[in-house]
Amino acid sequence: MTNEPALVKLLLVDDEATLREPLATYLVRQGFVVREAESAAAARSALLEETPDLVLLDVMMPGEDGLSLCRHLVESKALPTILLTAKGEPTDRIVGLEIGADDYVVKPFEPRELVARIRSVLRRAARPAGPPEDDALYEFEGWRLDPLKRRLTDPEGTTVPISTAEFRLLTAFLDRPKQVIDRDRLLDLVQGREAHLFDRAVDNQVSRLRRKIETDSRNPHFIQTVRGGGYRFAADVRRMANGGAA
Repeated sequence: MTNEPALVKLLLVDDEATLREPLATYLVRQGFVVREAESAAAARSALLEETPDLVLLDVMMPGEDGLSLCRHLVESKALPTILLTAKGEPTDRIVGLEIGADDYVVKPFEPRELVARIRSVLRRAARPAGPPEDDALYEFEGWRLDPLKRRLTDPEGTTVPISTAEFRLLTAFLDRPKQVIDRDRLLDLVQGREAHLFDRAVDNQVSRLRRKIETDSRNPHFIQTVRGGGYRFAADVRRMANGGAA
């Protein structure tokens, strides 16, 4: 008896049936399991019934828009998300990346490109971000990051929600404490060049992460800006294995 690989489940959220329905058909032919939702409200209902592996999310929708739903997906569920954005709306793309979307595709798009982006985001989400000490926790000044559960806790033990992109960014810093990492290197470590992102996206993700771990994000203690160089994680970092220091 062979174990068949589990099919990837997608949630496709778009109010335009003329785009959503043929796209869903195409994605099914590519081997995905696709559930459709015509609005953010319908998507929220679908998420209560089943958790997909990735969400394809239109930005411009009546009622709750895609950016609002994206923020919910990233902060409460840490779901990989690709935004489907209208051509000529760079602000939406920048805001989407800032709040934690993993990638974006500009309409009209080639369906084969979207499939490539889906597989790229899923690879990044599944790729281990740190060294192969899978049971080891990161610890810095009372904060702890569990790389297996992707759970960040503050010195009081409170869980701090982080998106997939924030998790990968923090892990990149924790693996290289006190090293200066330039923006190009951070793009490679966190998103991969296939995401076609840009320096500002890195800056936005750093800003979001600072708001979660810094006492004063405008005067950061942990993630320091190096003028002309990039960023440096200034704290000492330990690996904690099975309750002890690694």
